[in-house]
Amino acid sequence: MSDPKWLKSSYSEASANNCVEVAVGGQHLVALRDSTRPFRVIPVSSSTFHALVQGVKVGVFASTQG
Repeated sequence: MSDPKWLKSSYSEASANNCVEVAVGGQHLVALRDSTRPFRVIPVSSSTFHALVQGVKVGVFASTQG
């Protein structure tokens, strides 16, 4: 990814700097990063990213701590 276009969720505040950002880097590559640490980029396959999103949607990663 030479010059990725980073996107953040529409649920994030426009001026917030504590978001997960996503960039698509080709047909089968997605990059993830924390906006507070933009130099740490995690490349994943598009199928892995899709599985992550589906898991979030169904609550697989929901906290059980109150």
